[in-house]
Order: sequence, then structure tokens, then C-alpha cells
Amino acid sequence: MFFFTILIILLATKLAGDLSVRLGMPAVVGKLIIGVIIGPAIFSWVENSEIIDELSEIGVLLLMFIAGLETDIDELKRSFKSSTAVAIGGIILPFVGGYLVGTAIGMEPSHVIFLGLLLSATSVSISVQSLKELNMLNSRESTTILGAAILDDILVVILLAFVMSIYSGEEVNLMLVISKKFIFFIIAGLMIWKGAKWFMKWLAPLRVTESVISAGLIVCFLLAFVAEELGVAGIIGAFAAGLAISQTKYKEEVEHKLEPIAYAIFVPIFFVSVGFSVSFEGLGEHLGLIAVLSVIAILTKLLGSGLGARLTGFSTRSSLGIGSGMVSRGEVALIIATIGMESGLLNPDYFTILVIVVILTTLITPFLLKIIFRGQTATREYDDA
Repeated sequence: MFFFTILIILLATKLAGDLSVRLGMPAVVGKLIIGVIIGPAIFSWVENSEIIDELSEIGVLLLMFIAGLETDIDELKRSFKSSTAVAIGGIILPFVGGYLVGTAIGMEPSHVIFLGLLLSATSVSISVQSLKELNMLNSRESTTILGAAILDDILVVILLAFVMSIYSGEEVNLMLVISKKFIFFIIAGLMIWKGAKWFMKWLAPLRVTESVISAGLIVCFLLAFVAEELGVAGIIGAFAAGLAISQTKYKEEVEHKLEPIAYAIFVPIFFVSVGFSVSFEGLGEHLGLIAVLSVIAILTKLLGSGLGARLTGFSTRSSLGIGSGMVSRGEVALIIATIGMESGLLNPDYFTILVIVVILTTLITPFLLKIIFRGQTATREYDDA
């Protein structure tokens, strides 16, 4: 049955991706939608399982690793000011929006704050693929989105730890949480500076088949592991690994050999698995709340992050594009929702509703990016350098 599941996923994603491109949309749109269609929500041709989850996680790690490989570190440094403004704007407005909606529907104060934090999360894995298809992954806009997503992840996790230490009844050492983030970025910085070069120099010459790509993947999974152990999302570790490898002479070879591996099987499974969380059962009475939360989730990120970009020198069009790239909550918000359930900060009655909202933000992101960036030339000049 497992092999049949893989067969259906690969065939469905390739056909859906091709149809999406023919209709003028990024291929990722079709791949996301087909996950809903063939998954439990509609036809149930494929079911989620532990092994699909694991393969999906590899897919998103490889996707972010490739993004890191294709990102210019100098541009990432120059975009720090813009990324910070985008990240902060993309936290404040969604938090306020979530807080107001939660208060209006009568949530407890702690649950209201948690909802605001959940809506403040960002996952740019889908945005990365969309920008890649639009040939804008090396643009100033893309670099700003990636930098903002890293900062967003750090700030939201720290704020979540603070809220849990106050409301959940669990003992959370806030200084420990912050210290672990700091340690991760020291390790990542060392890997980008010298560590990856040392690893590649040591492992690449080994007299075994495909030693270079194997060495690159070792660095990727090492930093992803370290990131998760230190309380940072694994995708941030994978992205940092890509940045590190991009500073070595093996960058082109790793990228050239990795893409066939990633896009042949792992990345398609990730895209389809996003739709597996969707369920339409018993949602009729909650459609109004889903609609309101979805609109709030989309507009607050779009405007909040977009305003941060506009204030740091981007054009209105580019600012809206950056805001669009921050809209997707993806797997980051799903992880936060699960933490909320386990810690008592999220009422189980709202879990499925929020999963649907997260999926909707993920589905709409490629559409927004395509519409806003259609025909635009990548920007590489820095007004705020």
C-alpha cells in the first residue's frame, strides 16, 4: 500500500503542477490543491502516515536547503534592516488581529494571546518554491522575505515561551530559551564562516560514490538537528546549511545534484502532505469564523509586513509582494497549534478551524505572489544599505 501511495502522490503532483502552469499559475498551487483532493478531505485515495510525515519533513528541509544555496549572503546582510522591519510588522498586526477576533468570540485571555501568536507565525517554504518558479529567488525581495522569516521564527518562539511560562502552568525558563537560540546562531555562524568548508574538504574526497552531495546533505541534516535540539525550527537550520555550503567551491555541484533528488520525490510529498490536514467534517457551523480568521490572517501579514518593507525603501508593488511572501503560516503554525493543544492554551474545539485557516493562507500565497510579481524584474539595488 505504501508504494501505491507514493505512486499516486508523484503522478498526481506532476499532472496537477503541469495543469497549474498551463493555467498561468505556479506549479506549487496545483500540487497543494491536489493534496486536498486526493487526501482525506475529498477522495481519500491516500492517507497520512508516519512515514509520509517523515518524508514530508525531509522534503521541506531540502527545499529550504536549496533556498540557502541560492541565497547571496552579502545581500542577506544588506537586507537586515528591511528584514527586521518586515518581521516586526508581520508580528504586530497579526497579533492584534488575532487578539481582537479572540476577544470578540469570547476566548479566555490566555487563549486570546496564544491565537495572536499563532497568527504571527510565518513559514516561507511555499513562498520559496513560488519565487523560484517566478525566477525571483535571488532578488532583493526574496532575500528580505527569507531574512524576515528567520527573525519572525525567533521572536514568535521566544514570545510563545514567555506566554507558556505565565499561563500554561509549565515551568519555562525564558533565559534558557533565549540562550539556546543564541547558541544555535553562533553554531550556524561558525558553519557559514569555516565549518562547512572544513566538513566538505574532509568528506568530499572520500573514495565513495557521490561523496560531494552526501557531504552537503550531512551538513544540512546536522544543522537541522542542532536547530531543533536548540528550539529553532529545523527549516532554519537547513537554510543556514545551504548558506554555509554556498560559501564553498562545492556549491554548484551540490545544487546541481540535489535538485533532482529533492524534486523527484521528497518535495512533492511535502506539498501534498499540506493538504492532508484538511477535513470538512462538521465545519458548516464554523464557516463564518473560518472566513473571518482567514481574512484577518491574510490581510494582517500582507499589510503588516508590506508596511515594514515600504518604510525601508521598497516600492509599493515590491512591498505588497514581500507581504504576500510572509502570508503562509505552513508547518510552523501547525506545530504551534499542536503545542497550544498540549499546553492547554488552545481549546480543542478551535484546533481544526485553525488548521483550515493555516492551510488557506498556504494555498493563497502562491496566487498572491504570481499576481503581484507577474512580469516584474528582480530588484537588486539597496536603498537602505
